[in-house]
Amino acid sequence: MNFTTKRINSANAIINGSIALSKIEEKFEKVITKIAKNIKIDGFRKGKVPAQVIKTRYKDQIEQDAQQEAIQDLLTSALKELEIQPNSLIGNPMISQFNKLNDKIELEIKLGIAPTLNLDNVEDYVPEVKLKAISNNLIDERLEEIAKNRAPLGEIKQERALQKDDIAQIDFEGFVDGKAFEGGKGENFNLTIGSNQFIPGFEDALIGMKKGEKRTIKVTFPEQYQAKHLAGKEASFDVMLHKILQKELPQIDDEFAKSIAGAESNLQSLKDMIKEQLEMEQKTEIYNKELKEKLVEILLKNIAFDLPDLIVEQEMDILFRNALSQLKPEELDRIKNNQDEAKKQRQTHKDEACKSVQITFIMDALAKKYNIVINDNEVLQTIYYEAMMMGQDPKATLEHYQKNNLVPAIKMTMLEDRVLHYLLDKKFEASKANTNAQKDNQ
Repeated sequence: MNFTTKRINSANAIINGSIALSKIEEKFEKVITKIAKNIKIDGFRKGKVPAQVIKTRYKDQIEQDAQQEAIQDLLTSALKELEIQPNSLIGNPMISQFNKLNDKIELEIKLGIAPTLNLDNVEDYVPEVKLKAISNNLIDERLEEIAKNRAPLGEIKQERALQKDDIAQIDFEGFVDGKAFEGGKGENFNLTIGSNQFIPGFEDALIGMKKGEKRTIKVTFPEQYQAKHLAGKEASFDVMLHKILQKELPQIDDEFAKSIAGAESNLQSLKDMIKEQLEMEQKTEIYNKELKEKLVEILLKNIAFDLPDLIVEQEMDILFRNALSQLKPEELDRIKNNQDEAKKQRQTHKDEACKSVQITFIMDALAKKYNIVINDNEVLQTIYYEAMMMGQDPKATLEHYQKNNLVPAIKMTMLEDRVLHYLLDKKFEASKANTNAQKDNQ
């Protein structure tokens, strides 16, 4: 067994070697013994099948297993020479060349090695989290919104016509081409005028109605309406207005605060809670719309390291397959029938693949640095919940993700989001502490 090794860079190495066929044949007896322990052939007790019978029946498997063992011996020796621990390998070593000659096998093996990342200055790369001051007006608006949402409905006592922002309690029935249609009827339905809950024109046509009045209104369903049999159709609705309702807003005071946040609360403490909530909402929005993407680009720029070519190639394959799945049949056939074009198209995904692999290694290293973990149950619960929110069958969705091995990708996305959120929060809290300290010193 002869071999040479070449370290391409910190993440890639190549082994070129040859294995004498006699060396592989020496492995035959060991392989035969291993097979004999596990097989059962009629006429022989388990473990007592003669070696010659096994050789005859399992010739191809014996040769293949013997080759694999010899290659493993070569690989083990080469890793020692390269001073690479087996657990440092990323993915499986790839046999890129395999030539069987009369007396030997010549082969080339490519190795991917886990890269080493320098994360010493990572927190210096995190952008500043700058939030707008939460004004008293914003707090008061949120207070009024809470009061409005919790306010009970009461009928308007005065005799007047229905107007915008009123709540109309109505009976209605809709007709298309003179026939009532399914889902077009309701009784004692509370509709807020101006909420756009019904199709365009319906709510506006009710304005001016008085209690006890009946009215027929004509509207047209939108062209993109979800019920295809109604899309674009003209319709008439018979409407009866029973009551005009309004929310009876409570007095916003200490008692109101206690009803919201507990007996120990008062109006000021409730305002403080609302201020924190508004700050959190603003922070989350700026994280998602701006800072997470910005932080990823900064990390990619500043944390440079060699990438394992095998992993980049795998990612290119995934991106290329995804791109092919989006093509029209005729375009897909054209690429399938033209190898040069297929290679060219696949190569266009290299930069994206490198960036994807790089950020995956960075996020994995940062998660380990800060002890951030996403467990499998959390991933499954997220998939289940999102399926429910989308109106899909959660169980079927879970099975689809598991069958197509998509769960690891979801897990990685969740991990990346949590790592970025952690770093931004850490920066935000440090900045907030510095600001408070400066105020105390003034």
